[in-house]
Amino acid sequence: MNEVPLSMARRGDQCVVLRIEPEPAEIRHWLYALGVIPGARLEILRQAPLGDPVQVRVGGSCISIRKTEAQVVTVVIG
Repeated sequence: MNEVPLSMARRGDQCVVLRIEPEPAEIRHWLYALGVIPGARLEILRQAPLGDPVQVRVGGSCISIRKTEAQVVTVVIG
């Protein structure tokens, strides 16, 4: 199992969230409110030209996540 930060995922990747770092707490709470929780399936839809932000589908919603926010999310790609 190859664990990587969400910030390393690329367009078209399917990911499963393993964990979210406890700090910073504001980002963790924000991600949880959007449905990015351990066990959630994510699909990377688009990336901005410089890779920041990235558009992600979680459940039935599409959200944009900055690279700094994506770095606190650990996922398995595949």
